[in-house]
Amino acid sequence: MIEKKASVHWEGPGKTGKGQVSTETGALQNQAYGVAARFADGKGTNPEEILGAAHAACFTMFFAVVCEKAGINVSTIDTTATVRLAKEGEGWKIDRIALAMEATVPGLDQARFMELAETSKKNCPVSKALAAVPEITLDAKLRG
Repeated sequence: MIEKKASVHWEGPGKTGKGQVSTETGALQNQAYGVAARFADGKGTNPEEILGAAHAACFTMFFAVVCEKAGINVSTIDTTATVRLAKEGEGWKIDRIALAMEATVPGLDQARFMELAETSKKNCPVSKALAAVPEITLDAKLRG
């Protein structure tokens, strides 16, 4: 079993307060976040951006491991995750995550590439944790 930690310190009211988010590895250390960074052009990060980074990272790593287990050598993978926060009644909801991956995998044909990419999208731990998100899409491109 593996456990990883992140922590937050917040000061002030919801809309005007400010927080700092940190991870145990130090990848994020007292990174500013707040409502302005979420809904406007304020400085800092926001939960959706962090969630997108986690999902893109997990999916990409999972794809690389799946390929390795199949005896396939991956050269490069570039992935983005676009997380959409939509109004729902009086609140908000993450209603879509769009993964976009481009990979260079010598010797891999398009059909097998898509099979491995879809398997990775479905089975990476973060995808599983996000199963409540109504729409998770994947646009996967095999570079020549």
